[in-house]
Amino acid sequence: MELDALDLALLRELQNDARQTNRDLATKTGVSPSTSLERVRLLRERGVITGYHAALDLDAAGRPVQALISVRIRPPARPVIEGFREWVARLPEVIGLFVTSGTHDFLLHIAVPGVDGVYAFVIDRLTERREVADVQTTMAYEHVQSRCIEPTGPDRPRFSRRAR
Repeated sequence: MELDALDLALLRELQNDARQTNRDLATKTGVSPSTSLERVRLLRERGVITGYHAALDLDAAGRPVQALISVRIRPPARPVIEGFREWVARLPEVIGLFVTSGTHDFLLHIAVPGVDGVYAFVIDRLTERREVADVQTTMAYEHVQSRCIEPTGPDRPRFSRRAR
């Protein structure tokens, strides 16, 4: 799927402020409002734009303490991995989840009210699961997240995700 300069400009502007009006978006990208509207519609239909959301400040939301938790699962079988992934993704403390290679199978990003919440999550939630063989916790002092992701251009290599 090729993205041209206008697509990239629209995506950059929407990532900076998805609540702006179509008229403002068109002005910032130098096109007519009808062109802007149609191109954004096409980006949604093609699956480039998957949704819009509100970004929360974790401190203001009462979850200022963050941790990264590596989890090793045994036995390393697809049904066990998938079952754990589905279960852990539903936990309210989990704000990010990676299925990984290497020593551990998962990297969980959690946000909780305090350090006691990290301990309770590991001891009361994770280690009670039969398939959890090992857990390593790293406290996060700060989380800096990119708010604007630049799609790759036509001359850059693309990697496709394996279909599930």
